[in-house]
Amino acid sequence: MHVAAFIAGLFCCLGVALDAFQTIVLPRRPTGRFQITRIFFIATWAPWVVFAERARNRKVREQIYSVYGPLSLLLLLLLWALLLICGFGLFYFSMRSPFGDMMMLHTGSAWAQFGTDLYVSGTTLFTLGLGDVVPHSRLARAVIIFESGVGLGFVALVIGYLPVLYQAFSRREVSVALLDSRAGSPPNAAELLRRHAFEGGQEALSALLAEWERWAAEILESHISYPILCYYRSQHDNQSWLSALVSILDTCALLISVIEGTPSRQAQLTFVMARHALIDLGQVFHVQEQNAWQHRNEVDRLPSKDFYYLCGALGENHLRLCGDPAAAKRLNTIRALYEPHAFALSEYLRMPLPVWVAPPKENDQWSILTKLRTDAESTLKIRSVSSIFHPDE
Repeated sequence: MHVAAFIAGLFCCLGVALDAFQTIVLPRRPTGRFQITRIFFIATWAPWVVFAERARNRKVREQIYSVYGPLSLLLLLLLWALLLICGFGLFYFSMRSPFGDMMMLHTGSAWAQFGTDLYVSGTTLFTLGLGDVVPHSRLARAVIIFESGVGLGFVALVIGYLPVLYQAFSRREVSVALLDSRAGSPPNAAELLRRHAFEGGQEALSALLAEWERWAAEILESHISYPILCYYRSQHDNQSWLSALVSILDTCALLISVIEGTPSRQAQLTFVMARHALIDLGQVFHVQEQNAWQHRNEVDRLPSKDFYYLCGALGENHLRLCGDPAAAKRLNTIRALYEPHAFALSEYLRMPLPVWVAPPKENDQWSILTKLRTDAESTLKIRSVSSIFHPDE
């Protein structure tokens, strides 16, 4: 029994050490299916989704989803700490509990001894150093010293881990928030192109796509290293990193399939980087094994009705789509390169995908500001013409 306790303790401690190293220190996607972090997310995310879906109110449901990311981080750290306590407790138990415990003088059962071992392990890992239980062997003292060092290292990793996560989250959300004024809320490709339909808009659009090419690279680097960030929701219900990423991919697909020039070239670069990030993040969560991946071809984000609506919206921006069958075919081909992955990831994370073109809103701030700007420009032109014909007035 003591040999089995030693082996079990070794598995617990080495498992936590390897999992913490892969999750916090290793800057790449860990491999293997039997990881504590992966098993933890599988065991907790599915029940959390079931619990959240019971809420009928959309805002309440999104609030429940938003809690999971930070809460799962705390629970994961707690799980690591408990496994370390159990692992070192099993080590002490395999050494036949070499401690002097005043509370256990009249109790010699194995469970009582194991309880003392867990108590010593917990107080040692968290470096309390109460001293009410005294080790009676040099080996036990050596293990206690080693566990104290592990405890200090564990606390240091946690202290260094949290700021890195929230800095990456903050950088991600800044770009997502900026997209609100450029592509609407929630963002969509047609609105993004419409708001760049002005003189010099192509250069501005190319600059925007270049920024999002870098953003996609940062997402790929940070979210592959720290997949828990994918569960963190945006601060507003109409925003999410996934909908922002897919709307940029939609925009790039339209630019590549419809027009030529500088925006089309930058769209190709951004599309490749954004698709790379989307697929790799899907592989982290093994979405190819989910039911949504099996039914990916049954969902069409751009049915014929929405397609003609998109044609009308793009026609206002002088982008020819419906009149060119080859362009429409190219668009469908490009969509097939990323939409199945986006749909599967959306189903797993419960983050809705953006529409291709949103219906007009009654109180759209952008339309109101554009109308005011147009009226101001018209007034200035009228005054300029009037001053020419009536210079004395």
